[in-house]
Amino acid sequence: MTHPFLDLPPLTAARFAAVEDRVARLLGTRQDVVIMQGEALLPLEGAIRGTAGPGTTALNVITGPYGQTFGNWLRDCGATVVDLAVPFHTAVTADGIRAALAAHPEIDFVSLVHAEAATGNTNPVAEIGEVVRAHGALFYLDAVASVGAEPVLPDAWGVDLCVIGAQKAMGGPAGVSAVSVSERAWTRMAANPRAPRRSYLSLLDWKERWIDAGRTALPHAPAQLEMLALEACVERIESVGLDAVTARHRSAALAARAGALALGGGLEPYVHEAADAAPVATTLRVPPGVVASELVDRALASDPALPLAAGGGALAKEMIRVNHYGADATVEAVRGSLAALGAALSAQGLTVDLAAAHRAADSAGR
Repeated sequence: MTHPFLDLPPLTAARFAAVEDRVARLLGTRQDVVIMQGEALLPLEGAIRGTAGPGTTALNVITGPYGQTFGNWLRDCGATVVDLAVPFHTAVTADGIRAALAAHPEIDFVSLVHAEAATGNTNPVAEIGEVVRAHGALFYLDAVASVGAEPVLPDAWGVDLCVIGAQKAMGGPAGVSAVSVSERAWTRMAANPRAPRRSYLSLLDWKERWIDAGRTALPHAPAQLEMLALEACVERIESVGLDAVTARHRSAALAARAGALALGGGLEPYVHEAADAAPVATTLRVPPGVVASELVDRALASDPALPLAAGGGALAKEMIRVNHYGADATVEAVRGSLAALGAALSAQGLTVDLAAAHRAADSAGR
């Protein structure tokens, strides 16, 4: 049977460019925005490989698993990498960045994840951006999880390469992603003999064949359904207002943290300080003797649609994630998650107070 989506007219270059312009407005940027035809790992890797090489000295900030990945890519490019790792239950500080740059004045590239959905922390990019700008380094930011959940302002923060994806707080598709690119970053790529060319990873190909050519002919066939989904996603955000979307995520995060503390049963926020907690996801540490992945399985047995997951890798034993992003960025979704976790903890003989948890969540999420 022919799917009706196959009857859609081809996506024109003009419509593709219009979606890029709307993403640029969402980010409040005057930089070039390129929508790449793949999940956000595509521009994340492409931006590093385009700008880093044997002459690069990079400060790679590690506040979660993606920072580790970026360091691997940088080393693979031949860059000298200075890792700045902080415990996953906290955030990096501008002072920490300043000290690292002072200790290694040769650093000319800084890579950072804004919000780590995997660990539930978020980093103060505005303050860090001031430090990086004063040092003169190129600033690369992974804002995939943060966009839509908290402000993302590449121009105001001095970000040269800002990568976003729509699949989390924006509530959109995972099959396309975007990167804003400053003139400094384009210059660095043009001077990098190792920058990918004639490659799916190549941002320079997009610049020369798409941007510099007036955005009149697409370099290759677009991912049409994903582009239309991204367009619809941005339209929805525009219709309610970006501030309203970020406020909804903040309310859900406040409700989740307060509700978990009031629930009891030994649950504790994984991120110690509320100021370091990301609005896209709340991570919780389970009590001794409880395996997080098993607890989540019991909780999801009552409602598999709840936004609950265990931590990845080694964190599966100790961490629970309440993924209150996109359509699940509501106090109602948080209440449902607390109820399921409370029931699972009670089944293990632990004492919980669901009524108190719901009161705390409702109060904090107002």
